[in-house]
Amino acid sequence: MSTPIYLDNSATTPIDPAVLDAMLPFLREQFGNPASSTHAWGRSASRAVEQARAEVARLVGAEARDIVWTSGATESNNLAIKGAALAAQKRGRHLVTVQTEHKAVLDTMQWLERQGFEVTCLAPRKNGLLDAEAFRAALRPDTVLASVMLVNNEIGVIQDVAALGAICRANGTLFHVDAAQATGKVAIDLAQWPVDIMSLTAHKTYGPKGIGALYVRRAPQVRLECQMHGGGHERGLRSGTLATHQIVGMGAAFRIAGELMATEVPQLRALRDRFWSKLKDLPGVILNGDMEKRIANNLNISLDIPNCDSLVTTLTDIAVSSTSACSTGGVSHVLQALGSDAGVAGNSIRITVGRFNTMEEIDRAADYLRQKIEDCRAGRLAA
Repeated sequence: MSTPIYLDNSATTPIDPAVLDAMLPFLREQFGNPASSTHAWGRSASRAVEQARAEVARLVGAEARDIVWTSGATESNNLAIKGAALAAQKRGRHLVTVQTEHKAVLDTMQWLERQGFEVTCLAPRKNGLLDAEAFRAALRPDTVLASVMLVNNEIGVIQDVAALGAICRANGTLFHVDAAQATGKVAIDLAQWPVDIMSLTAHKTYGPKGIGALYVRRAPQVRLECQMHGGGHERGLRSGTLATHQIVGMGAAFRIAGELMATEVPQLRALRDRFWSKLKDLPGVILNGDMEKRIANNLNISLDIPNCDSLVTTLTDIAVSSTSACSTGGVSHVLQALGSDAGVAGNSIRITVGRFNTMEEIDRAADYLRQKIEDCRAGRLAA
């Protein structure tokens, strides 16, 4: 293989050419500040921002007025969790989350612990899914916020956030969902789901990096404490000049995702399943996470094979995500939460196929990885 095959679409996706085409005019002739309503450049930018807001809202079944622009899912998670906790702290200071959440959630929860909040961090079942009754039991009268991701960024499992949200609603607890990995792969309906706050991002859905959004329910209104001050933009929740070109890109990416999802999800599943079919008979190859309640493009495996610690460093012909114990990433906290020992959890590979992968690429990549695993077992591993 001369060019590595890209199979790391949960880390980021390539931008869709149609998204780039939509963005370019707002880097050239339509460069106005959307807050400048006194002239045509500003009004044009403002219209584009509001159109993109509607496109983002449409994909997740929300009202456009409920969408707040941010710089990405990390900022959205910070605004959601810190903002909700600080706004509600007179009512209670207890928070609930899950051990397998993204670090943007877990680290934010740890920061709140240092501010005097109490955090309950639940363990999932071995398949990565959260037990609803354990979740219910963790909620208390002083629990002001619970945060559970819709799709796990490492193992791709899909949590039943509609059921979990109903439990929160019955307890009077705000419910935040990190949906960064879900858009375009899971049908989201915020008009029906009992979710109060949802984090979104563009670059996992073939849009640009550096732009995201936060759904904040307005009926009845969810109160958040602003985390970025200086201008009162975005309903006073997120100050700063809006990056029109990035916002237009996110809107276009979400519009395209909505148009393609019905056909694209089965195509992704076929690619993923083809890859897995070429590996699953190998001794020592372990599938991580539930295979049924899982997004269509995700495959996460661990290698319980002696002397395979260096395998991931030899995978020069495919681009995948790894948690090799010898890498700077260290051991996967997600796999450890599932009960994997440090050796296995530290030797995992995440393969995530995408819109632009072909079956021919999948066959070549899977055959390549299979040969590497067999070489590792035989003690003849080489780059």
